[in-house]
Amino acid sequence: MKTKEKGPVTVVAIGEILWDIFPDDKRIGGAPANFVYYANKLGEKAVLMSRVGQDSLGRQAISACQSAGLITDFIQKDLIHPTGKVRVELDEKGVPRFEIEATSAWDFLEENESFPSLAQAARAVCFGTLAQRNEKSRNTIKNLLDMVGPDCLKVLDLNLRSPFYDLQIIDSSLRRADVLKLNSDELKILSGLYSLKGNETELIRALLDKFSLQYVALTRGSEGSLIVSKDRESGHPGYLVNAVDTVGAGDAFTAALVCGLLRNEDLDEISKLANQLASFVCTKKGAWVNIADLARPVC
Repeated sequence: MKTKEKGPVTVVAIGEILWDIFPDDKRIGGAPANFVYYANKLGEKAVLMSRVGQDSLGRQAISACQSAGLITDFIQKDLIHPTGKVRVELDEKGVPRFEIEATSAWDFLEENESFPSLAQAARAVCFGTLAQRNEKSRNTIKNLLDMVGPDCLKVLDLNLRSPFYDLQIIDSSLRRADVLKLNSDELKILSGLYSLKGNETELIRALLDKFSLQYVALTRGSEGSLIVSKDRESGHPGYLVNAVDTVGAGDAFTAALVCGLLRNEDLDEISKLANQLASFVCTKKGAWVNIADLARPVC
């Protein structure tokens, strides 16, 4: 793994932080929070903009972030709405099924005085569709994206969770993004929504052209990934591991992707590390895992 000494904030993620409630335990999560956790582990100074309730779970979420060495200054506290929760059930392959609570503190993200300076400092901003299910947070996310500098990489982790998305949210998000990360199921959904035809590569190239994207990264579960730009492609077959649960693996992949792009690394090297990291996460319980021994091959 390549790391560097942390300086000013380089990466911002905005959206949900929540507790994944498993049958036997609860674990901290939420795609933007997971992304920030791994971006920090990979050497970037990443911060999360989110919101928790003034409740026990909110205090525990802040504590979990602090224990992981994350900056919590930009996690807002909500006096009315509860900290987010998601009930998670795993199938025999460790693939999760999510039941997301309808109203949570992260649905009510507010713009504040820190927005302009943080947006201008960021070299990358990661956002998704789930946190835009409520108009309040949706407008806050849009305002942050509108404030970033011209060279800031806007990364859309599509993260479609039924029934919390619609075509308007998807379309608006795609038109703001420079980088799109999605999985195979989400590619099928987009292909249907936009009447796209062809194989995976042709569908990705159609999305690149339609939305003037710089990169599209497709994760294929145990079959690896495909990253495509206008003039390059990098496929990776993935690593064979004994998966315990796959929660957070896609977010770890996105973190490695963004860190690699910010450092102008070779696309094949980015693919290798992103798959290695995601596969390693699958071998552990929960979305946040210790990656200190990732330097050893996982296959």
